[in-house]
Amino acid sequence: MTTWNFSSGPAILPRSVVEKAAAGVLDFKESGIGVLECSHRSKRYEPVVAQAEARLRKLMGISEEYAVIFVQGGASLQFAQVPMNILSSTEVADYTDTGTWANKAIKEAKLFGKINVIANTKETDGTYKSIPKTLNVTPGAKYLHITSNNTIFGTQWHEFPNVDVPLVSDMSSDICSRVVDVNKFGVIYAGAQKNLGPSGVTVVIVRKDLLGKVDRPIPTMLDYRTHIDNGSMFNTPPAFGIFVLDLVLQWLEENGGIAAMEAKNKAKAAKLYAEIDRNPLFKGTVNVEDRSLMNVCFVPVNKDHDALFLKLGTERGFVDFNGHRSVGGFRASIYNAMPEAGIDAMVQAMQDFEKTHG
Repeated sequence: MTTWNFSSGPAILPRSVVEKAAAGVLDFKESGIGVLECSHRSKRYEPVVAQAEARLRKLMGISEEYAVIFVQGGASLQFAQVPMNILSSTEVADYTDTGTWANKAIKEAKLFGKINVIANTKETDGTYKSIPKTLNVTPGAKYLHITSNNTIFGTQWHEFPNVDVPLVSDMSSDICSRVVDVNKFGVIYAGAQKNLGPSGVTVVIVRKDLLGKVDRPIPTMLDYRTHIDNGSMFNTPPAFGIFVLDLVLQWLEENGGIAAMEAKNKAKAAKLYAEIDRNPLFKGTVNVEDRSLMNVCFVPVNKDHDALFLKLGTERGFVDFNGHRSVGGFRASIYNAMPEAGIDAMVQAMQDFEKTHG
């Protein structure tokens, strides 16, 4: 039986990448030792970091005005590290609250400056079902922060705000899933464990002219300039994570790049949403126009069907497709590495469930 990994993260990786990574754990570059044992300062390993940066720059069209660094701590550390590096204590930054992780980013940012939440789409029941359509940016704001895709609730910014201040985005769950004009952003950050690799490595893309202007001392390890000046090698980096990230980027290159991946992702999501809308036993959980292409959330119309469909999916090899406790129901995370056959399997299960319980 085929296993279909619908986990929201750490998430599915391309099979070919997993095989290459496994081989590298046993023997890295025919050295007789594995990548887990290899010094990050060795001539064998050091090129991996530079190669990963070069691949990401080419795939995303990142200019030299931006630094690309690989750090640790996940997006959760970036909630604090972004304002620590670019927001002085007397300055204002605008934030949008569109989900759990956006809310956590707001909480951390308040430790470093004045924060205006200029849009909040939280419903009275605690869920989030939409993306704001209009924004009134605070005059003189240092930046505007958004969470491009909301993993838990299944909403996504399909058009980024057109504003006159630097745009900062947590792209953890949709980076490299669609074409993005990096030049519209001041900072992009992303935990790798959705579309780029395993947990443990975080990508930060930051416009260099935003740095070095805050009114506070920054701890060495939390200063972006430390990692920029040292090529992400100031301390021991998340070496294995960067190694796998580079393999994923190579896989993206071999499969037509980000534009080709975007087309596949749109087709996959459209097929699954079409079945949700057609099938009388299921319904979506968010506004149709704001539905995520990465995290498809849906619930049974009859709550008694929740456990029954979970049982059917488990029997058919679906892994981690139950919804987040904040939403309930089901969540199919269909990141880049999810093949269309996985979508077909989910659709077939929903249709078979309808025949049995409709």
